[in-house]
Amino acid sequence: MIIAAKHRLTTALFTLALTCGLQWGIAGAADLDALQEQGSIRVAIADEVPYAYMDDGDPKGPGPDVARHVLGELGIDDIEWIVTSFSDLIPGLKEDRFDMVAAEMAIQPNRCDEVIFSEPNTTYGEGLLVAAGNEENIRSYEDFARHNDLKVAVMAEANQIDTLRELGVPDSKIVTIQDNVDAIGAITSGRADAYAATSLTVSGLADRSNEVEVVFNFVDPVVNGDEVRSWGGFTFAQDSRELRDAVNEVLVPYKYTKEWEKTLRRYGFSKLDVLNSFKYSTEQLCED
Repeated sequence: MIIAAKHRLTTALFTLALTCGLQWGIAGAADLDALQEQGSIRVAIADEVPYAYMDDGDPKGPGPDVARHVLGELGIDDIEWIVTSFSDLIPGLKEDRFDMVAAEMAIQPNRCDEVIFSEPNTTYGEGLLVAAGNEENIRSYEDFARHNDLKVAVMAEANQIDTLRELGVPDSKIVTIQDNVDAIGAITSGRADAYAATSLTVSGLADRSNEVEVVFNFVDPVVNGDEVRSWGGFTFAQDSRELRDAVNEVLVPYKYTKEWEKTLRRYGFSKLDVLNSFKYSTEQLCED
């Protein structure tokens, strides 16, 4: 009797655990039907100007602006904006702390192994932020490989780390910071001589302080014969393909409208940036 009771209890607990596990598995995916039924979604950004940032509590940038349009077309109008560090975006998707990322994260093969992306929404080149006056005469990423006394700051998990390594910059010269806004302090305090980021990011930071400036005659990095350029898109957990596909169904035709182009141009993207956003598909960018 005792053995039978224990067996029944064990079976009941196993069934409960299995049921809960299935429910949690479903909850872990950003289910399109559920999101449309409730009319709300959790969207993360990394507070990086001009791609996706908070301005007096209002999310701005091509990421949030285009996301609002796309999600609105899908019947999802209530967006809970979550601001986190760039390095937390992919872990947050995996842990179901948000349903979608609108930070214009660069679509790269190593990231495609962990998450899935929409088709590209933006494209952008590289740049450097330095102390006002640029007394070290820094002009390129390669300068940090040539000069032993120069250090460069990079945001944690940013693709600039890989680019610098490809160009021969040792890890000992790379200073990792957690947030984009820490770049100015890293330079002014002497922790780093420059900050490597996209051209639009460094321009936005330079507007915040007279103590730093953009390297105006910056030499674009070239790796394996190709100029380094990134293509950014919306990011989702691996099991949110239905949501990602629905976003693509709206995003792809929207990119052929004047409204979409005006959105990008409003945040400093050039005509060339707009045209280059059509150059590659996500499938091509995810290839090794």
